[in-house]
Amino acid sequence: MLEIREAGGDGSAWNAFVEGAAHGSTFHRWEWRGVYRNSYGHATPYLEARREGQLVGVLPLVRVRSLVFGHYLVSSPFVSYGGPLGDAEAQRALCAHAAGIANGAKLVELRARQPIDTDLTLVSRKITVLRDLVPGDYDATFKGFDSKLRSQVRRAEREGVTVRFGRDQVAAFHRVFAEHMRDLGSPAHGQAFFERLADALGDRAWIGVAYLGDVPIAGGFAIENGGEVEISWASALRRYAKIAPNMALYGAFIRRACERGFAVFNFGRCTPESGTHKFKRQWGSRDEPLAWYQHSPSGAPSAPPNPDQGAFALAVKVWQRLPIAVAGPLGARLIGGIP
Repeated sequence: MLEIREAGGDGSAWNAFVEGAAHGSTFHRWEWRGVYRNSYGHATPYLEARREGQLVGVLPLVRVRSLVFGHYLVSSPFVSYGGPLGDAEAQRALCAHAAGIANGAKLVELRARQPIDTDLTLVSRKITVLRDLVPGDYDATFKGFDSKLRSQVRRAEREGVTVRFGRDQVAAFHRVFAEHMRDLGSPAHGQAFFERLADALGDRAWIGVAYLGDVPIAGGFAIENGGEVEISWASALRRYAKIAPNMALYGAFIRRACERGFAVFNFGRCTPESGTHKFKRQWGSRDEPLAWYQHSPSGAPSAPPNPDQGAFALAVKVWQRLPIAVAGPLGARLIGGIP
Protein backbone atom coordinates (compact mmCIF):
# COMPACT_ATOMS: atom_id res chain seq x y z
CA MET A 1 0.00 0.00 0.00
CA LEU A 2 1.45 3.35 -1.09
CA GLU A 3 0.86 6.40 1.11
CA ILE A 4 1.44 9.99 -0.07
CA ARG A 5 1.83 12.63 2.62
CA GLU A 6 3.58 15.91 3.29
CA ALA A 7 7.15 15.41 4.49
CA GLY A 8 8.30 16.64 7.86
CA GLY A 9 11.27 16.37 10.16
CA ASP A 10 14.70 17.91 9.65
CA GLY A 11 15.10 16.78 6.05
CA SER A 12 17.91 14.29 6.72
CA ALA A 13 15.89 11.29 5.49
CA TRP A 14 14.72 13.32 2.47
CA ASN A 15 18.28 14.29 1.49
CA ALA A 16 19.54 10.73 1.97
CA PHE A 17 16.83 9.51 -0.41
CA VAL A 18 17.66 12.23 -2.96
CA GLU A 19 21.36 11.33 -2.85
CA GLY A 20 20.59 7.68 -3.61
CA ALA A 21 17.82 8.20 -6.16
CA ALA A 22 18.23 7.94 -9.91
CA HIS A 23 18.16 11.53 -11.22
CA GLY A 24 18.31 13.00 -7.72
CA SER A 25 19.82 16.47 -7.83
CA THR A 26 21.01 19.35 -5.69
CA PHE A 27 17.81 21.11 -6.77
CA HIS A 28 15.72 18.44 -5.01
CA ARG A 29 17.46 18.91 -1.66
CA TRP A 30 15.54 19.88 1.46
CA GLU A 31 17.49 23.12 1.96
CA TRP A 32 15.60 24.80 -0.89
CA ARG A 33 12.40 24.57 1.15
CA GLY A 34 13.69 27.12 3.64
CA VAL A 35 14.96 29.39 0.87
CA TYR A 36 11.52 29.48 -0.77
CA ARG A 37 9.73 30.04 2.52
CA ASN A 38 12.07 32.64 3.98
CA SER A 39 12.62 34.59 0.76
CA TYR A 40 9.04 34.76 -0.51
CA GLY A 41 6.76 33.20 2.08
CA HIS A 42 5.71 30.45 -0.35
CA ALA A 43 3.92 27.38 0.94
CA THR A 44 6.04 24.29 0.32
CA PRO A 45 4.02 21.05 0.32
CA TYR A 46 7.04 18.75 -0.09
CA LEU A 47 5.52 15.31 -0.70
CA GLU A 48 6.85 11.89 0.20
CA ALA A 49 5.68 8.43 -0.87
CA ARG A 50 5.95 5.58 1.65
CA ARG A 51 5.34 1.89 1.15
CA GLU A 52 4.93 -0.05 4.39
CA GLY A 53 6.59 2.84 6.17
CA GLN A 54 9.63 2.93 3.89
CA LEU A 55 10.42 6.11 1.95
CA VAL A 56 10.19 5.25 -1.77
CA GLY A 57 9.61 8.61 -3.46
CA VAL A 58 9.76 12.38 -3.02
CA LEU A 59 8.40 15.43 -4.84
CA PRO A 60 9.34 19.00 -3.82
CA LEU A 61 6.42 21.34 -4.54
CA VAL A 62 6.17 25.10 -4.11
CA ARG A 63 2.93 27.07 -4.24
CA VAL A 64 3.72 30.35 -5.99
CA ARG A 65 0.96 32.91 -5.45
CA SER A 66 0.84 36.47 -6.73
CA LEU A 67 -1.93 39.05 -7.18
CA VAL A 68 -0.16 40.15 -10.35
CA PHE A 69 0.77 36.85 -11.98
CA GLY A 70 -1.60 34.29 -10.48
CA HIS A 71 -1.26 30.96 -8.71
CA TYR A 72 1.06 28.10 -9.73
CA LEU A 73 2.13 24.82 -8.14
CA VAL A 74 5.68 24.11 -9.33
CA SER A 75 8.55 21.68 -8.86
CA SER A 76 10.69 23.65 -8.74
CA PRO A 77 10.33 27.42 -9.29
CA PHE A 78 13.21 29.66 -10.46
CA VAL A 79 15.29 26.64 -11.53
CA SER A 80 15.23 23.98 -14.24
CA TYR A 81 14.90 20.76 -12.29
CA GLY A 82 12.39 19.19 -9.95
CA GLY A 83 9.78 16.52 -10.48
CA PRO A 84 9.26 13.25 -8.63
CA LEU A 85 11.99 10.80 -7.65
CA GLY A 86 11.39 7.14 -6.91
CA ASP A 87 10.11 3.99 -8.58
CA ALA A 88 7.46 4.11 -11.32
CA GLU A 89 4.53 3.57 -8.97
CA ALA A 90 5.75 6.28 -6.61
CA GLN A 91 6.28 8.74 -9.46
CA ARG A 92 2.79 8.22 -10.83
CA ALA A 93 1.21 8.55 -7.40
CA LEU A 94 3.16 11.69 -6.55
CA CYS A 95 2.22 13.33 -9.87
CA ALA A 96 -1.44 12.43 -9.42
CA HIS A 97 -1.39 13.79 -5.88
CA ALA A 98 0.19 17.06 -7.07
CA ALA A 99 -2.59 17.46 -9.65
CA GLY A 100 -5.15 16.72 -6.95
CA ILE A 101 -3.95 19.46 -4.60
CA ALA A 102 -3.87 22.23 -7.21
CA ASN A 103 -6.40 24.09 -5.01
CA GLY A 104 -7.08 26.92 -7.42
CA ALA A 105 -3.71 26.95 -9.18
CA LYS A 106 -4.01 27.78 -12.85
CA LEU A 107 -1.14 25.39 -13.60
CA VAL A 108 0.75 22.50 -12.03
CA GLU A 109 4.23 22.23 -13.58
CA LEU A 110 6.78 19.52 -12.76
CA ARG A 111 10.21 20.36 -14.16
CA ALA A 112 11.84 16.98 -14.56
CA ARG A 113 15.13 16.60 -16.35
CA GLN A 114 14.40 13.13 -17.72
CA PRO A 115 11.05 11.60 -18.76
CA ILE A 116 8.92 10.42 -15.85
CA ASP A 117 6.04 7.99 -15.53
CA THR A 118 2.95 10.22 -15.43
CA ASP A 119 -0.29 11.05 -17.22
CA LEU A 120 0.54 14.77 -17.11
CA THR A 121 1.23 16.52 -20.43
CA LEU A 122 4.83 16.70 -21.63
CA VAL A 123 5.85 20.22 -22.68
CA SER A 124 9.14 20.56 -24.55
CA ARG A 125 9.68 24.31 -24.55
CA LYS A 126 13.08 24.48 -22.82
CA ILE A 127 16.49 22.86 -23.17
CA THR A 128 19.65 22.84 -21.11
CA VAL A 129 23.07 23.21 -22.72
CA LEU A 130 26.06 21.07 -21.68
CA ARG A 131 29.80 21.16 -22.38
CA ASP A 132 31.88 18.06 -21.69
CA LEU A 133 35.13 18.76 -19.85
CA VAL A 134 38.44 17.01 -19.40
CA PRO A 135 38.40 16.54 -15.61
CA GLY A 136 41.58 17.87 -14.03
CA ASP A 137 42.87 19.38 -17.29
CA TYR A 138 41.66 22.86 -18.19
CA ASP A 139 44.33 23.29 -20.87
CA ALA A 140 43.02 20.27 -22.77
CA THR A 141 39.45 21.55 -22.38
CA PHE A 142 40.49 25.03 -23.55
CA LYS A 143 42.20 23.61 -26.65
CA GLY A 144 38.87 22.04 -27.54
CA PHE A 145 37.28 25.48 -27.98
CA ASP A 146 37.40 26.97 -31.47
CA SER A 147 40.05 29.61 -32.13
CA LYS A 148 37.63 32.56 -32.10
CA LEU A 149 36.31 31.58 -28.69
CA ARG A 150 39.81 31.14 -27.28
CA SER A 151 40.79 34.59 -28.50
CA GLN A 152 37.72 36.16 -26.88
CA VAL A 153 38.54 34.60 -23.52
CA ARG A 154 42.17 35.71 -23.81
CA ARG A 155 41.20 39.22 -24.89
CA ALA A 156 39.20 39.80 -21.74
CA GLU A 157 42.16 38.57 -19.69
CA ARG A 158 44.55 40.86 -21.60
CA GLU A 159 42.25 43.80 -20.86
CA GLY A 160 42.90 43.14 -17.19
CA VAL A 161 39.69 41.32 -16.30
CA THR A 162 40.16 39.09 -13.26
CA VAL A 163 37.67 36.74 -11.59
CA ARG A 164 37.24 36.20 -7.86
CA PHE A 165 35.28 33.38 -6.23
CA GLY A 166 33.78 33.12 -2.77
CA ARG A 167 30.80 33.59 -0.50
CA ASP A 168 31.96 37.18 -0.01
CA GLN A 169 31.21 37.91 -3.69
CA VAL A 170 27.41 37.78 -3.32
CA ALA A 171 26.97 41.55 -2.96
CA ALA A 172 29.16 42.33 -5.98
CA PHE A 173 27.44 39.62 -8.03
CA HIS A 174 24.05 41.04 -7.16
CA ARG A 175 25.06 44.60 -8.05
CA VAL A 176 25.82 43.42 -11.60
CA PHE A 177 22.83 41.09 -11.74
CA ALA A 178 20.33 43.77 -10.69
CA GLU A 179 21.52 46.23 -13.34
CA HIS A 180 21.66 43.58 -16.06
CA MET A 181 18.13 42.38 -15.35
CA ARG A 182 16.83 45.96 -15.30
CA ASP A 183 18.40 46.48 -18.73
CA LEU A 184 16.60 43.37 -19.96
CA GLY A 185 13.34 44.72 -18.57
CA SER A 186 12.90 41.97 -16.01
CA PRO A 187 12.53 41.99 -12.21
CA ALA A 188 15.41 40.35 -10.33
CA HIS A 189 15.78 38.35 -7.16
CA GLY A 190 16.99 40.48 -4.29
CA GLN A 191 20.38 40.05 -2.70
CA ALA A 192 18.77 38.35 0.31
CA PHE A 193 17.60 35.46 -1.90
CA PHE A 194 21.15 34.75 -3.06
CA GLU A 195 22.52 35.17 0.46
CA ARG A 196 20.08 32.54 1.74
CA LEU A 197 20.77 30.21 -1.15
CA ALA A 198 24.54 30.48 -0.71
CA ASP A 199 24.19 29.73 3.00
CA ALA A 200 21.79 26.83 2.38
CA LEU A 201 23.95 25.13 -0.27
CA GLY A 202 27.34 25.82 1.30
CA ASP A 203 30.24 24.56 -0.83
CA ARG A 204 27.80 23.44 -3.53
CA ALA A 205 27.27 27.13 -4.41
CA TRP A 206 29.93 28.95 -6.46
CA ILE A 207 29.74 32.73 -6.68
CA GLY A 208 32.18 34.29 -9.16
CA VAL A 209 32.61 37.93 -10.15
CA ALA A 210 34.69 39.41 -12.98
CA TYR A 211 36.40 42.69 -12.13
CA LEU A 212 38.09 45.44 -14.09
CA GLY A 213 40.31 46.87 -11.42
CA ASP A 214 38.01 47.01 -8.43
CA VAL A 215 34.81 47.40 -10.46
CA PRO A 216 32.55 44.33 -10.76
CA ILE A 217 31.45 44.02 -14.38
CA ALA A 218 30.14 40.44 -14.69
CA GLY A 219 29.01 37.76 -12.27
CA GLY A 220 27.68 34.24 -12.01
CA PHE A 221 26.06 31.97 -9.45
CA ALA A 222 26.70 28.28 -10.13
CA ILE A 223 25.57 25.12 -8.35
CA GLU A 224 27.34 21.77 -8.07
CA ASN A 225 25.01 19.00 -9.14
CA GLY A 226 26.50 15.52 -9.10
CA GLY A 227 29.24 15.29 -11.72
CA GLU A 228 28.46 18.67 -13.25
CA VAL A 229 28.39 22.34 -12.37
CA GLU A 230 25.50 24.51 -13.61
CA ILE A 231 25.72 28.27 -13.89
CA SER A 232 22.15 29.10 -12.96
CA TRP A 233 22.37 32.91 -12.99
CA ALA A 234 24.87 35.02 -14.94
CA SER A 235 25.07 38.69 -15.94
CA ALA A 236 27.43 41.22 -17.49
CA LEU A 237 27.20 45.00 -17.73
CA ARG A 238 26.46 46.21 -21.24
CA ARG A 239 28.79 49.19 -21.08
CA TYR A 240 31.77 46.84 -20.82
CA ALA A 241 30.68 44.58 -23.70
CA LYS A 242 33.67 45.58 -25.88
CA ILE A 243 36.07 43.75 -23.57
CA ALA A 244 33.82 40.68 -23.26
CA PRO A 245 33.90 40.21 -19.47
CA ASN A 246 31.34 37.41 -19.74
CA MET A 247 33.90 35.36 -21.71
CA ALA A 248 36.46 35.73 -18.93
CA LEU A 249 33.78 34.87 -16.38
CA TYR A 250 32.65 31.67 -18.10
CA GLY A 251 36.27 30.73 -18.80
CA ALA A 252 37.05 31.05 -15.09
CA PHE A 253 34.04 28.95 -14.09
CA ILE A 254 35.00 26.25 -16.59
CA ARG A 255 38.62 26.32 -15.39
CA ARG A 256 37.47 25.90 -11.79
CA ALA A 257 35.18 23.03 -12.75
CA CYS A 258 38.03 21.26 -14.56
CA GLU A 259 40.44 21.77 -11.68
CA ARG A 260 37.91 20.28 -9.26
CA GLY A 261 37.40 17.19 -11.37
CA PHE A 262 33.96 17.84 -12.85
CA ALA A 263 33.14 16.15 -16.16
CA VAL A 264 30.39 18.49 -17.38
CA PHE A 265 29.73 22.23 -17.35
CA ASN A 266 26.05 23.09 -17.62
CA PHE A 267 25.24 26.49 -19.13
CA GLY A 268 21.69 26.32 -17.80
CA ARG A 269 18.33 26.37 -19.50
CA CYS A 270 17.18 28.50 -22.42
CA THR A 271 14.68 28.63 -25.26
CA PRO A 272 15.89 26.85 -28.43
CA GLU A 273 17.37 29.19 -31.05
CA SER A 274 17.22 32.22 -28.77
CA GLY A 275 20.15 34.61 -28.48
CA THR A 276 21.05 33.01 -25.17
CA HIS A 277 21.07 29.59 -26.83
CA LYS A 278 23.45 30.82 -29.53
CA PHE A 279 25.83 32.22 -26.90
CA LYS A 280 25.90 28.89 -25.08
CA ARG A 281 26.27 26.83 -28.23
CA GLN A 282 29.46 28.65 -29.30
CA TRP A 283 31.33 26.88 -26.48
CA GLY A 284 31.13 23.57 -28.37
CA SER A 285 28.22 22.44 -26.25
CA ARG A 286 25.36 20.03 -26.78
CA ASP A 287 21.63 20.44 -26.18
CA GLU A 288 19.56 18.33 -23.81
CA PRO A 289 15.74 18.66 -23.96
CA LEU A 290 14.08 19.17 -20.60
CA ALA A 291 11.11 16.93 -19.78
CA TRP A 292 8.67 19.33 -18.14
CA TYR A 293 5.12 18.18 -17.41
CA GLN A 294 1.98 20.25 -16.91
CA HIS A 295 -1.56 19.88 -15.65
CA SER A 296 -4.10 22.64 -16.10
CA PRO A 297 -7.02 22.07 -13.67
CA SER A 298 -9.32 24.17 -15.86
CA GLY A 299 -8.43 22.16 -18.93
CA ALA A 300 -7.46 25.36 -20.76
CA PRO A 301 -3.90 25.80 -22.05
CA SER A 302 -1.78 27.69 -19.56
CA ALA A 303 1.83 28.70 -19.00
CA PRO A 304 3.83 30.84 -16.59
CA PRO A 305 4.13 34.55 -17.47
CA ASN A 306 6.02 35.25 -20.71
CA PRO A 307 7.73 38.68 -20.91
CA ASP A 308 7.53 38.64 -24.71
CA GLN A 309 3.75 38.53 -24.86
CA GLY A 310 0.85 40.93 -24.42
CA ALA A 311 0.89 43.35 -21.52
CA PHE A 312 4.17 41.89 -20.29
CA ALA A 313 5.94 43.11 -23.44
CA LEU A 314 4.85 46.67 -22.62
CA ALA A 315 5.89 46.21 -18.99
CA VAL A 316 9.38 45.24 -20.15
CA LYS A 317 9.80 48.56 -21.95
CA VAL A 318 8.63 50.47 -18.90
CA TRP A 319 10.89 48.49 -16.58
CA GLN A 320 13.97 49.25 -18.66
CA ARG A 321 13.49 52.94 -17.93
CA LEU A 322 13.38 52.58 -14.16
CA PRO A 323 16.37 53.66 -12.06
CA ILE A 324 18.14 50.79 -10.32
CA ALA A 325 17.16 52.23 -6.94
CA VAL A 326 13.51 51.63 -7.90
CA ALA A 327 13.79 48.51 -10.07
CA GLY A 328 15.86 46.61 -7.50
CA PRO A 329 13.52 46.67 -4.47
CA LEU A 330 10.37 46.49 -6.62
CA GLY A 331 11.74 43.61 -8.64
CA ALA A 332 12.64 41.66 -5.51
CA ARG A 333 8.95 41.85 -4.52
CA LEU A 334 7.61 40.84 -7.93
CA ILE A 335 10.01 38.06 -8.92
CA GLY A 336 8.77 35.71 -6.23
CA GLY A 337 5.48 35.44 -8.13
CA ILE A 338 7.11 34.40 -11.43
CA PRO A 339 8.01 30.70 -11.23
